Amino acid sequence: MSFLYCRRILFFIPLFLYLFFCPSWGAAPKKPPSLCSIPYSSDDSVEWECRQLRNNETLEGLFGDRWRDVARFNRVDRRHAYAGVSIKVPRVMEEIRDFTPMSLNYPPAEGEAKFILVDLSEQFLGAYEQGRLVFSTPIAAGEAENETPTGEFRITAFHRHHQSSAYFIKDTDIPYPMNYALRFHVTPMGVSYWIHGRDLLGYPASHGCIGLYDEPMQQKYYYYPRTPVMEDARTLYEWVITPLPDNGRFRILKEGPRVLIVGEAPGVVNRASK
Repeated sequence: MSFLYCRRILFFIPLFLYLFFCPSWGAAPKKPPSLCSIPYSSDDSVEWECRQLRNNETLEGLFGDRWRDVARFNRVDRRHAYAGVSIKVPRVMEEIRDFTPMSLNYPPAEGEAKFILVDLSEQFLGAYEQGRLVFSTPIAAGEAENETPTGEFRITAFHRHHQSSAYFIKDTDIPYPMNYALRFHVTPMGVSYWIHGRDLLGYPASHGCIGLYDEPMQQKYYYYPRTPVMEDARTLYEWVITPLPDNGRFRILKEGPRVLIVGEAPGVVNRASK
């Protein structure tokens, strides 16, 4: 066998392996998700229809000053309400004004100054004072492979500018930001679970933590939305730590609010890549 012939074989072997094993070669792009396929019990109280967003359509352009209600109803942020995504649109917008599926009163927490209830089946969080709802927000809880733990916990630490030690912003070496982080659980193996700001894709998509709206973070790293408005992660964070001072550093919190996580995250059909 000649030297030139061997060189040719050695050249084509890597090319063959790449074409044969590379999963992205010739693969069709993933279809945008349909948020209409995600069932919530609260859907029964609102008559809605499914609408697929078109090119250049935005929540603000379609729904005016009611876009926040539509975003909350779909548990999605503006960055992930893009062309091709299907969303639930109420037939009567007034039915989702200040939308929340959380009970306005939670009697088991009447004796607690601050209490957090997380309903995974609704993908929503409620903050209570003496059993009365004072704030609620959509969440992005753990996906099927990384479920958010259920049960009774307590906020034990806070960190305004926390960062992930395991995950990065896509296609960068920048640790994924976990701003306004509130730690509620540490496993025997030392794995920490936090409530923090993140993207809300409209379905359970985290690695087990509980994510809340943080549009300033999205504007900083993804340049959208241009004008940040929704800062639910910051709102909850400041509600939890007040009146304690905050210098931005990690801090242990003694006797923090109790956290009760109940339910099971809804199934997801036609999930797009994160």
